[in-house]
Amino acid sequence: MEAKKFTIHTPREDFINITRSVRETVEQSGAQSGIVVVWCAHTTAGITVNENADPDVVTDMLYGLEQAYPDRREFRHMEGNSAAHLKSSAMGVSKTIPFEQGKLLLGIWQGIYFCEFDGPRTRQYYVKVIEG
Repeated sequence: MEAKKFTIHTPREDFINITRSVRETVEQSGAQSGIVVVWCAHTTAGITVNENADPDVVTDMLYGLEQAYPDRREFRHMEGNSAAHLKSSAMGVSKTIPFEQGKLLLGIWQGIYFCEFDGPRTRQYYVKVIEG
């Protein structure tokens, strides 16, 4: 199966829950067992798996990342978004999730998030189902 491309419009900085699109892609593939790779082809955004029950977790993660990677006037990158590049590298741009019987093996509180660190923008992410 070919990777499926999704386009989203993001705010300035946020975690957007994309679990549904990943789950539906696996279901539509008809594959029963394997892995699904979620890939973000951007250098100032990322992909993560984290709690999806309490929205304060996203708020706290964004706050923590801002504390760990603040924008600094000493940064030399001419676009002025070095902090976003650091956050993207820290979070990573892909996740691999196993699935069995056509269902993602996520924990009860887990969701898959597209992480925006330099919006607002129009972004793409890809979902690749690998049966096996």
